[in-house]
Amino acid sequence: MNFNIGWHVLYVKSRWEKKVYESLKEISLESFLPQIKTVRQWSDRKKLVLMPLFPSYVFVNINTSLEFHKATSVYGACAFIRFGKDYAVVPEKEINQIKLLVGDSNIMDIEVDAQKLKVGEKKKIMYAPLNGMECEILNINNINKIVVRIESLQQCITAVVPPYYFESLEPSLH
Repeated sequence: MNFNIGWHVLYVKSRWEKKVYESLKEISLESFLPQIKTVRQWSDRKKLVLMPLFPSYVFVNINTSLEFHKATSVYGACAFIRFGKDYAVVPEKEINQIKLLVGDSNIMDIEVDAQKLKVGEKKKIMYAPLNGMECEILNINNINKIVVRIESLQQCITAVVPPYYFESLEPSLH
């Protein structure tokens, strides 16, 4: 079997992300399940719940073929994601960006979009904890939204961010 060392994307049964994540931790595999807070409406109440940012995906840091097999043996795990013949490997930098994005309480309305979005204005976030993250801006209904491309997953994360977070990456014409 030919695989690269690093963060792999484990596809899991629908709604099994948290169970698989906990099972991976129990067998001492470094894993990451990005979750977002969202409001769910029931007939009698509203509740703030944690939902996976990427449904059916859990990230696993694989260093050996043994770890690769241990991860897929967890109940609820289906297979590692591939693009063509190659396993999807997410660079450490992108994992850290996702961790910062889901960990910032000032960022609201996080969405994931698998389609490629039109290229907008490029910005660099200059406010901690997202300091240094490069993104694209979408102006939707006068709300500043950022788009962070996760190339290794062929996905985009969209979030509302306060405008004072940004610095332009494009040279000024002044």
